Amino acid sequence: MKVHFLTPLFAALVCSLSAAEPIEIFNGKDLTGWEGNLELWSVKDGAITGITPPDPANPEKGVIKHNTFLVWKGGTVSDFELTFQYKIVKGNSGVQYRSKELEAGEFGPILSGYQADFEAGDKYSGILYEEKGRGILALRGEKTVIKPAADASKKPVVEKQGIVGDSDAIQASIKKEDWNEYKIVAQGNHVQHFINGLQTVDVTDEDAANAPKEGVLGLQIHQGPPMMVQFKNFKMISLK
Repeated sequence: MKVHFLTPLFAALVCSLSAAEPIEIFNGKDLTGWEGNLELWSVKDGAITGITPPDPANPEKGVIKHNTFLVWKGGTVSDFELTFQYKIVKGNSGVQYRSKELEAGEFGPILSGYQADFEAGDKYSGILYEEKGRGILALRGEKTVIKPAADASKKPVVEKQGIVGDSDAIQASIKKEDWNEYKIVAQGNHVQHFINGLQTVDVTDEDAANAPKEGVLGLQIHQGPPMMVQFKNFKMISLK
């Protein structure tokens, strides 16, 4: 029997091709592989749908008292490229990545980590935010480097080192209450976001003690006024 060994070059090519195969994280039919509060999350018209329901006592306010998430249970993410489509009606949402699960709250899972933010308003879509962590790490259009604080008890230094796009132009490209495409690229300590093909942030996180390197992926619904957010057409590729 002949045993065939891969040459180093061919083996590397096979590994590269394997790593580039998209990972299915949503089957388009139900929430198999996801975990969250099923009173808030469902699948409608082929899209993952999350709602912040109105408070019966005051319909202008939402009933939930903390941000909560639908968590992908298919593994953790570290270096990857993720594209998806989203639609939001009112409120604020985002995709959490390289995150950790904290103790669950009354309304479902709670996560801490990087978030690719978007909203129904005009300010935050495309930013890099660290939920329950260091806060805003780049505003829309910014290229930043995150430096550790000289004093460990203080927040890191966010150094703006340039721009990657015009914030107003990016916002103008976003379709209100309609489908938009979002892309996240995370490789090592370098993170980039794109909406509808326009780059929104470029972040190099040199705050090694606090920078998330690997963790879970989750979809957010936000406390506050009633809202609805939908996600579909996920395509995730490992970059390792």
